Amino acid sequence: MTRQSAIKRQTSETDISLQLSIDGTGQADIQTGVPFMDHMLTLFTVHGFFDLTITAHGDTAVDGHHTVEDLGICLGQALKEALAGGHGIKRYGNSAVPMDESLVRISLDISNRPFLQYQVIINEAKTGSFDTSLTKEFLRAFTLHAGITMHVDMIRGENAHHIIEAIFKALGQALDQATNTDERIKGVMSSKGSL
Repeated sequence: MTRQSAIKRQTSETDISLQLSIDGTGQADIQTGVPFMDHMLTLFTVHGFFDLTITAHGDTAVDGHHTVEDLGICLGQALKEALAGGHGIKRYGNSAVPMDESLVRISLDISNRPFLQYQVIINEAKTGSFDTSLTKEFLRAFTLHAGITMHVDMIRGENAHHIIEAIFKALGQALDQATNTDERIKGVMSSKGSL
């Protein structure tokens, strides 16, 4: 079974086309109009061994908020669609990633119960031109539309770029674990019989 999907989202604020292959090799072709997100989503792709193509146009002359949030929506929808009910997946993933002085841990469950616990304090409002508060907005939209319970814990950190980079690398690694399949799992990994 090929675990891939394509999402198109067009609103008065954004126009996004996204293709995701879960069983990829880490190939990224990402042009969002928000350069920092291009960098972060490339890291996510490489460290998760996904293949991800994104073309996005948004009202970035206002700011990056609508584009970043809608990217989270689209990536979440793409993951959910590509997993097609989650048959055979391990479901849980954990990763702690250091980035220089920063250390971030992500624990997640592809549970069909969306919830984001975000314990991250970033003292810098901007890294370059990127509004650091948009990191949480992206993750909130992603978890909601993917149906994921996710805990993001900053164990330590100072530099905004380093903290956010560790988040996206950890997200890729944790999702790689959770989306891996195990032949011992018949149906879905749940005593209820469904996620």
